[in-house]
Amino acid sequence: MSTTRRRMLHTHVMRAVHSRLLVLAFAGGSVTLAAVQPAPVQEWTFASLDGITVTNGGRAELVTYRGRRAVHLIVSPDHAAATDNIAANLAGSDFANGTIEADVAGAPRAGAAGDSRGFIGIALRVQPGGQRYENFYVRPTNGRADDQLRRNHSVQYTSEPDFPWPRLREETPGKYESYADLEPGVWTALKIVVSGRRGEFYVNGASQPCLIVNDLKLGDTHGSVALWAHSSTDAYFSRLIIRRTRAEAP
Repeated sequence: MSTTRRRMLHTHVMRAVHSRLLVLAFAGGSVTLAAVQPAPVQEWTFASLDGITVTNGGRAELVTYRGRRAVHLIVSPDHAAATDNIAANLAGSDFANGTIEADVAGAPRAGAAGDSRGFIGIALRVQPGGQRYENFYVRPTNGRADDQLRRNHSVQYTSEPDFPWPRLREETPGKYESYADLEPGVWTALKIVVSGRRGEFYVNGASQPCLIVNDLKLGDTHGSVALWAHSSTDAYFSRLIIRRTRAEAP
């Protein structure tokens, strides 16, 4: 095989690897490729922003927040032309079933409207293009509100863009949101457990989920994982771990 052909082949192979393909063998100048799954366990500690792609009019920076290295999601100046949500997609995070754990801290950013709640969470099974995904998030300012109805809206599931929270609250009040003890701006441990069309949401190490969803709206599918926040939120993420079920492991 010529040097030029080898270089072209190498470029093609590297692109294929990023698309969940792996070179198996060279035989007589041919290449055999086979699909592979991500590792059973992946952990992001955010030593850099490599592999993080921010969408919807936002950007990311590395900071130290409350003693931890963290990704800080920031609204870009042109955000007015985009949607209200900011998402930071994690490269190589394709996920169908298993557990996602993350440490997050969110509070209304300076200058946010008075009804801002500090919306922050994790988007999963994100489809190509980044506009369709399942989402579990918290509203930290609701957790210790004096109004019980606000407390009942502390944690939320949505499926964007077809099932945003206003539609779910109007059509099925209380089914896709619940209470959890939360504080704005402090590190909060989130855990999402997914199996098929069922999702369970845990907060701060609780042994029982604070929210159970038995009909994830995108169905039994897969997609990438993203850090998620509303544009009104000062949002920080210090760690994320994906643990896939055995059926997804190589």
